[in-house]
Amino acid sequence: MKQRFRLYRRKRGGRFYLHDGLTGKQESLTTCDRKEASRLLHAKNEAQDQPAINLQIARAYLAASDPHIATRDWQFVMVETAKLKKGSTHERWERAMRDKAFDDLRPVPILETRPEHFLRVLESGAVCTNIFLRRLHNFALDMTWLPWPVIPKRRWPQITFKEKRAITWKEHQDIVAGESNVELRAYYELLWQLGGSQTDMASLTSENIDWTGRTISYARMKTGGQATIHFGDTVAALLRERPATGHLFPQIVRWKESDRGKAFIRRCRLVGVSGVSLHSYRYAWAERAKTCGYPERFAQEALGHGSIAVHRAYARKAQMKLPALEEYEREFQQKVVPVHFEKKAV
Repeated sequence: MKQRFRLYRRKRGGRFYLHDGLTGKQESLTTCDRKEASRLLHAKNEAQDQPAINLQIARAYLAASDPHIATRDWQFVMVETAKLKKGSTHERWERAMRDKAFDDLRPVPILETRPEHFLRVLESGAVCTNIFLRRLHNFALDMTWLPWPVIPKRRWPQITFKEKRAITWKEHQDIVAGESNVELRAYYELLWQLGGSQTDMASLTSENIDWTGRTISYARMKTGGQATIHFGDTVAALLRERPATGHLFPQIVRWKESDRGKAFIRRCRLVGVSGVSLHSYRYAWAERAKTCGYPERFAQEALGHGSIAVHRAYARKAQMKLPALEEYEREFQQKVVPVHFEKKAV
């Protein structure tokens, strides 16, 4: 039987190469040792002629270095990854792992995973399925439980997120107008005025308020970074109506993020508002700041954004009303005060 691969050596450099008789491609063996090159040639031809037997041989070699490599499945990876998560991140991970799209993948041994296993999961899942499957795949690679990538990085389907938008002033007014819960109404008002994340605003206490400097300072729950925002009379009036000690929202702070989100969505449906969430208040604040010309570094500090790129992503849809250059130039010239120099007598 004619063998698919043959060995040859280049005069320049003395390295050995493999020639594929089927495709005509050449591949460097990165060695000048004939004995080593012959062993690689033999392995290549053996793998081509007897793929099933060589798979068993590969498993035997891998099992010698890791006894559990043949028994680990993707459910094991899901469980082990969850152990490294804490708090709300752990809850979010467990919720994602309950996705039905992963059901067929759970019992599949890691060593026997084929690309089609992942492709079926991606076909039946949503955007978050794509995100969390990538994390599982990368974690298994990093832990060397997976000898090689199942899907090359550039072959993964592109992640396309749902378009996010800011809540408008009218939508906000409609939401708070008929809200009978006083604490929820004040909570939504503070979100509009401060632009904080839902958990950060719900966790505010009286100790976060500096009445002398009229500032609210708090550590971001997500990043741990410090956020400091100055407030005016409207926010001051809201804060005076809240408890003087302890949490400003004692009932809402005990709710889970999902419970606060569901309550907001129910309220939106009642007033006919769609396409927004509690996080839309952060987009709204960033866009309002950009529209009125609020300095970007001040806005970034107020929202607690560590990256200017992240902050600009939040404010990218702001509608800027730019004056004509001639009008701007005319106003600038009117503001310039001419300076006259007196000549000294010689």
